[in-house]
Amino acid sequence: MTIRALKQISTGRNGVGAFVLQCKKMDFHYCDWAGSSRGMNGFIKSLLPKFVGSHPQVEFSVSPRPSKHPVIIAQYINGREKAICVRNMEPYEILKKAELLRDASGEQLRKVTKPVQSINESVRGVWSPYHGNGMQV
Repeated sequence: MTIRALKQISTGRNGVGAFVLQCKKMDFHYCDWAGSSRGMNGFIKSLLPKFVGSHPQVEFSVSPRPSKHPVIIAQYINGREKAICVRNMEPYEILKKAELLRDASGEQLRKVTKPVQSINESVRGVWSPYHGNGMQV
């Protein structure tokens, strides 16, 4: 009996082979004279150039928004966008929020009902030596 290889169609799985960052664009809006934008103005002057330089795959835009609180808006490749208001925050807190938006997938938050998510579901489930009664020796 000869052995034959199975033909399988390659499916894209993010992280296997090549990683594609889900965030495609980030908009930073600020006000020049409002006190709530003081941290955002400091972030734009000091921390934003290094943040932009380390992420060439993301498009960045900075624009004034007079008489409004500062906000960061991220757009993702699945068409969704998320916004975070960063009023009265310090520059390093704003950096953390920008990293949070950059690392997000753009999907809606949903309740996790199963601890393991997989494209190929196992018929027998997840094995662990801590499940079941175990073997008596």
